[in-house]
Amino acid sequence: MSFDAIIALFTLTAMETVLGIDNIVFISILVARVSEENRDKVRQLGISLALILRLGLLFSISWVMGLTQPIFSLASYEFSGRSLILLAGGLFLIGKSTFEIHHKVEGEPESEIAQKEAKASAISILLQILVLDIVFSLDSVITAVGMASQIGIMVAAMVISMIIMLISAKGIGDFVDRHPTIKILALSFLLLIGVMLTVEGMGGHVSKGYIYFAMAFSLTVELLNMRFRAKRLSSRN
Repeated sequence: MSFDAIIALFTLTAMETVLGIDNIVFISILVARVSEENRDKVRQLGISLALILRLGLLFSISWVMGLTQPIFSLASYEFSGRSLILLAGGLFLIGKSTFEIHHKVEGEPESEIAQKEAKASAISILLQILVLDIVFSLDSVITAVGMASQIGIMVAAMVISMIIMLISAKGIGDFVDRHPTIKILALSFLLLIGVMLTVEGMGGHVSKGYIYFAMAFSLTVELLNMRFRAKRLSSRN
């Protein structure tokens, strides 16, 4: 482990953790629809599946890089395996986020039957998590390959970032569940990421720096609003 290797490991771990935030948010929102006794199990299994997928893609890196080769063209766009995966994932994320926002804004079903129907099964939630894990894992692996040359460093960075995700996922999920405005904001972030994936799938490019800056700025403003509301409420009491 040279100094350069340590720097690469630290940088890649930080990058993988940042890239995993959207994955955690998506998993947290989906897991909230599962019965309470199964939430921790489904959450941990979803994140573990993400790690397995990323390591599997990493060890088949030649196949992954082959996904960037054009398969067919439509008008002026050339579509590769990667672009098709990003396009499908982006459309899925847009549709899912829109549905969840509608469900949240319109309110929970009132009847007990509707409430039971609203509770999704653990298997259906895991399948949805798996679909997005594939999309996020593909982007994560391509980023890792671009930042490091040693596969051991890539594996170590992914494992460390996933451990961080496993530790923080429950706290993030509980925080999102307790604050409806944060949940709407998180769904808006996922909608934004879905648009970004769709644009990249169509051959365009959107810098992730803009996306994460917008997310950080919006979250900071909302946290300040929450603090202000809590302070005003305590002063009234």
